[in-house]
Amino acid sequence: MNEHRAGPVRSAAAREAILAATAKMFQAQGYEQLTIEGIAKEAGVGKQTIYRWWKSRGALIAECLTDGRLFPVDLVAKNSGDVIADIEEWVSGVIGILVSHNGESLLRSLVAAAAEDADVGDHLTLGMGVEDRLSERMRIGIADGQLPPDAPVTELAQAIIGALVIQVLTRANEYEGPMRQLIRFILAPRFA
Repeated sequence: MNEHRAGPVRSAAAREAILAATAKMFQAQGYEQLTIEGIAKEAGVGKQTIYRWWKSRGALIAECLTDGRLFPVDLVAKNSGDVIADIEEWVSGVIGILVSHNGESLLRSLVAAAAEDADVGDHLTLGMGVEDRLSERMRIGIADGQLPPDAPVTELAQAIIGALVIQVLTRANEYEGPMRQLIRFILAPRFA
């Protein structure tokens, strides 16, 4: 009976140890050097314990990211009354994370992990809500008369996020200027 009661506690403790070890090792050595074997050793568990909860290193890192263990991330776009300025500021914040220690390699790795495993992409989408938060800010922009009533907010959010991902994947030299130019072009009022 003691063994049964201790099992869930050990499982919760092992899970926490794995997540903590992953975050610690990611910060110290980056995604490329991160291995399941190394995480297991650091956490004091077997590899099979890790694979019980996560299918891959990418899935594990995605959970650490959505739990806020890798970067302090506030992905809510503020509402200052200027939708374009707010989206630009939001993108600048994301760029700040990307250019920080291991940020770009993390994004490239998560894209690869999501391409291999749809669950990783779903977890990131649901856990971080990036697209939803941008779309919501644009819906407010529509209500405020700053964007046309028929603005396809979901697709606009995807275009902004996608452009940023492509820049990281192609290892662009500069993110800020091109992203501001894109945001202003796709969100600025059009002349008839």
